[in-house]
Amino acid sequence: MSSMSRTYARRSLHSIIAHDLGRRIVSGKLSPGDILPTEAQLSETLDVSRTALREAIKILSAKGLIESRPKTGTRVKPRHFWNLLDPDVLSWHFPDPDPTFLYGLFETRLIIEPNTAAMAAERRSDSQLEAIHAAYIGMEQAEPGTEAVYLTDLDFHQAILDASENDFMKSLGMLIESALIGSFRLSSSGPKAHVQSLPLHKAVYQAIAERNPDEARNVMRNLLRQTMMQLRDQLGMSGPTDWDRITL
Repeated sequence: MSSMSRTYARRSLHSIIAHDLGRRIVSGKLSPGDILPTEAQLSETLDVSRTALREAIKILSAKGLIESRPKTGTRVKPRHFWNLLDPDVLSWHFPDPDPTFLYGLFETRLIIEPNTAAMAAERRSDSQLEAIHAAYIGMEQAEPGTEAVYLTDLDFHQAILDASENDFMKSLGMLIESALIGSFRLSSSGPKAHVQSLPLHKAVYQAIAERNPDEARNVMRNLLRQTMMQLRDQLGMSGPTDWDRITL
């Protein structure tokens, strides 16, 4: 199940408020240094109780997005204080992510996932290999334009993280799940993107099946770079976030 369904945004009234305010902050509608309206003003504007609002403020404070101080009010914190690995904060960047955010996301994936694929090739069990294979078959059978396209893609990458037999990698996969879903949705939205990605996904699976870590690493790197280029073209991105310059 997607982490999007586990985030605060779907649980309660104060969670919905936190989701609304969090999206405003992450999208830039509320910028670092901005002071939020008073509790009374927000309560009236959002038509919620002050109790629910206070709980929402606590959630956002815990995620590093805001801070409340006596006499000065509640202020949006600079971005470097935000917990970007928090599932909610990640999901709030979509469906209209900032190019710099996407650049950082894929740069991080390029650092982690090729090496994780190599680890999986060396350490995977038969059952873990079967999970990777099942996810790939799911990708082949997914109907273009449906949620199955990116959910099976996510299953594929998560199964490889699991097969790495490294608990930190497994945890990282869970943390960034919502961001991966968002990026998969964007990169798979073109009519040919999903089909074009299948050969490299299959090659990653085969390298892991053959216990060839160097090949698994190289093919995963190529897969991620292809995905980045598809996403860049889909969004019409260029300039300072030109992903051709990523050499990892």
